[in-house]
Amino acid sequence: MRQNSTFRRSGVIIIAIAIFMSFAFSDAMSYQKTDTGILRLLKPHPNKTVLFKNNLHLVLPPIRPAVISTTKVSVARSDDKLLSNVSVYPNPVTDQINLKYDISRASTVTIKVVDVLGNELVTLYNQRTEPGERTFSYSLNSKLSKGFYFLRIVAGTESVIKRISVL
Repeated sequence: MRQNSTFRRSGVIIIAIAIFMSFAFSDAMSYQKTDTGILRLLKPHPNKTVLFKNNLHLVLPPIRPAVISTTKVSVARSDDKLLSNVSVYPNPVTDQINLKYDISRASTVTIKVVDVLGNELVTLYNQRTEPGERTFSYSLNSKLSKGFYFLRIVAGTESVIKRISVL
């Protein structure tokens, strides 16, 4: 209830300021009637005395010399991915899973095998990894039965999920 009245008051104030400004600027301008309508001219009306030469008086603060710093600042871009170029081969898998991925910053990497329901079956890798292109190989040796599974690769707060078929 209180917000509605505040919004109404602020709307009324904005409209009142707009009307006041339109009258303030139109007072020093003359009008000329033509066949198509009224044109505003920027010349002052000859019968009216103008109180100010300029309608707006703006005072700018003095310019101060800036301090120059030689410190380098690295800005992380929002489109900069921590984990990229993830590929699993061969797919379908028979005896060994090969995984290749790129990491842009040092972080903890976790690789897990997950079933279709999201249950974690095996944690293949969980270590801190330095940046660069990495490859990972894991021998199955009948640890997983035939079917569809997912590899969940987590680096920092990012994760990539790849589907694999085990034969």
